[in-house]
Amino acid sequence: MLLAEDDRAIRHALERALTLEGYEVTAVADGVEAIAQAHRSAPDILVLDVMMPGIDGLQVCRVLRAEGDRTPILMLTALVETPDRIAGLDAGADDYVVKPFDVDEVFARLRALLRRTDGATSGDGHDATPPEPDGQVAAADLRMDPQARRAWRGERELELTRTEFDLLELLVRNAGIVLDHATIYDRIWGYDFGPGSKNLAVYVGYLRRKVDEPGADSLIHTVRGVGYVLRED
Repeated sequence: MLLAEDDRAIRHALERALTLEGYEVTAVADGVEAIAQAHRSAPDILVLDVMMPGIDGLQVCRVLRAEGDRTPILMLTALVETPDRIAGLDAGADDYVVKPFDVDEVFARLRALLRRTDGATSGDGHDATPPEPDGQVAAADLRMDPQARRAWRGERELELTRTEFDLLELLVRNAGIVLDHATIYDRIWGYDFGPGSKNLAVYVGYLRRKVDEPGADSLIHTVRGVGYVLRED
């Protein structure tokens, strides 16, 4: 694991906690070091602070994604407004934790990201849409290839982060079924962040921006007070 955090106290505390949890951690203090270390060691996962001097966490994320590096990235941010969180997703981050954070929440999000990297699927036998003969799943005009981690709406290929892909796959596999917030949190993050969390709403909103297109029906619908469903109206 590569940890990049410019605050020395936070970096040392988090490095120690992660090491005690069983992770092999390389800790650096800025974005330049983070990029150099990522190139040298190819870590299994990255934890990046957003606000670092020089090259910040968002820029590190953009550089690695531009190079085709799909290593899962967890962002640490003190920026709590929705546009700030969306900026992280737009840069290619897979998830984020808002400071001040509980270290157990960091552990939970890391476990979820690593499970998906190891090939764990989002479903658990509750899939409404059976796999296609070639291993793909489909609903409406959406088509997904879980093995290749590729998705299309019609002929247009969607550029999705790891978390966006997993969320869309969950919705596609359960097309027509309303999934409540707790179920989605459990399937995607392995942790329910509670009714006050805006984490899921941010991801759904950003996923809609990528999936929907002018003149086409919106596919991801909000069921107020319950959750979300993918269906054609």
